[in-house]
Amino acid sequence: MTMTYTGTTALITGASSGLGAEFARRFAARGSNLVLVARRADRLDDLAQQLRSEHGVTVTVLPMDLGRAGVGAELLKELAGRGLSIDTLINNAGFGTHGLLVEEDPAVIASEISLNVAALVDITRAFLPGLLASGKGALVNVASTAAFQPLPGMAVYGATKAFVLSFTEAVAHETKDSGLNVLALCPGATKTEFFDVVGSDSAAVGKMQTSAQVVETAMKALDRKVTPGSVVSGWMNRVGAAFAQRLPRAVTVAIAARALQDS
Repeated sequence: MTMTYTGTTALITGASSGLGAEFARRFAARGSNLVLVARRADRLDDLAQQLRSEHGVTVTVLPMDLGRAGVGAELLKELAGRGLSIDTLINNAGFGTHGLLVEEDPAVIASEISLNVAALVDITRAFLPGLLASGKGALVNVASTAAFQPLPGMAVYGATKAFVLSFTEAVAHETKDSGLNVLALCPGATKTEFFDVVGSDSAAVGKMQTSAQVVETAMKALDRKVTPGSVVSGWMNRVGAAFAQRLPRAVTVAIAARALQDS
């Protein structure tokens, strides 16, 4: 069954490119109005104009840096002031770093944790009461296949995504009788600007998927009669995640370290 979202509003973070922009296109195509949040106002404006023209939906643009304390309440207040309520939340904003922890910039990894973990939890908590009251939409948190094993060379990033996966699956169980579809989306390497931020394609393990392929995985999961708490995009990634969960932790760490070195 294909879900429609006509008459609902979706808030999408990290919406200026990659997975966030693709989510915006998919939800607009299914009739959802949108609130697009990212730092780059020009990118958001261009996407908003395109989606308004193609789908006749209302698109609100909010250029914001989400990596700071209290951003959930700030967003909620801003939208309430505009008379907007949110039915679907897509927490996509995040970034990764690559290298030995001892060589990482402490300020950068603090920002990574703030955006990937603290902001995601804060925004989820702020909007969850409204999402539950609506019962017409979804909560999607973008995790990663990095969540399934420790990741030497990307230790902080992997740990943040393990948090997102654990957190989202727990929230999915807490809200299972509410009508809200809660999903942790776990993509592998994807053709987005992620690796531009990381600074190297060497962090990409396995065959890259497109943003369209990854978001299609999410939409199919949301269309299911019972949405799973998490889904891995790509069959090879699903196989890898399954093995990572069954092998001894020391083995998965060694395999992950070797994969990053060889990629």
